[in-house]
Amino acid sequence: MKPELLVLKPLLPRQMEQLDGHFTLHHVYQAPAPADLIESVGPRIRGVVTSGATGFGQDMLVRLPALEIVASSGVGTDSIDIPACHARGVPVTNTPDVLNDDVADLGIALILGAMRQLAQGHAYTRDGSWSRKGPMALTRSVCGKTLGIVGLGRIGKELAERASALKMKIAYTGRKPQDTPYDFVADLCELAGRADVLALTCPGGAATRHLIDARVLAALGPESWVVNLSRGSVIDETALIDALQQGKIGGAALDVFENEPHINPAFSTLENVLLYPHHASGTVETRDAMSQLVVDNLLAHFGGQSLLTPVR
Repeated sequence: MKPELLVLKPLLPRQMEQLDGHFTLHHVYQAPAPADLIESVGPRIRGVVTSGATGFGQDMLVRLPALEIVASSGVGTDSIDIPACHARGVPVTNTPDVLNDDVADLGIALILGAMRQLAQGHAYTRDGSWSRKGPMALTRSVCGKTLGIVGLGRIGKELAERASALKMKIAYTGRKPQDTPYDFVADLCELAGRADVLALTCPGGAATRHLIDARVLAALGPESWVVNLSRGSVIDETALIDALQQGKIGGAALDVFENEPHINPAFSTLENVLLYPHHASGTVETRDAMSQLVVDNLLAHFGGQSLLTPVR
């Protein structure tokens, strides 16, 4: 008999076909009454497929007494109750590394898009302003500017490498200095004060909630930008919106938000913000690799092999 999985969030079609060949799948996201489905099949469920956005909480865990593994598509795990799973002896896997390049690429796109005003230039050309008003206002160069990175992990390092190719200077902060050619700055406000662009690539969760607050934004100053590739919870959005409205910072380029996808409507009224719909890893190639890693972790677990990417 094939092990039964609860699918909270589907993978891409090719990987769903693989799962269907090895497991009995119960699709919560398609169920007209999800709670009824979980109550019916919960005692038989041995694995869960989810995502960083969908998550997996203790309320669900207690309803799945036979659960053996939670496999999540995404690198972030702040929406998954890791301690509760581990206390039950349930391993959790995620999909690190395979998305590093695309997320870092998007980070560079946000930096360039913000400082070179790509969205504004597109609109200025498209609506005929160029022909009516002449050249648009001058923008800012990235060459020679300082990129401050908050959290020099896998994605942070890839972002730093790409920014270095653009002749940006790199500084970073984190729990401790690393063996890199970049400048370590222990104090976050000091880093913000040095940065022309402050890029967030740190993990989400309680430890970094509202790490970027009014004090940090004040240190960043009216000529500098904040770019968020991390989690919306890392920035105090009330303080950020105030800083944007009052011109306390140059602007923001955001891939993530506190209440996504229902973002604060104030963002849509601001000219000095570039918005992207939490889609940094959203390429065909990366999402395929992420989905495959979920499948491979599940096959490894139920095949009695070591997990490829367990969350410690």
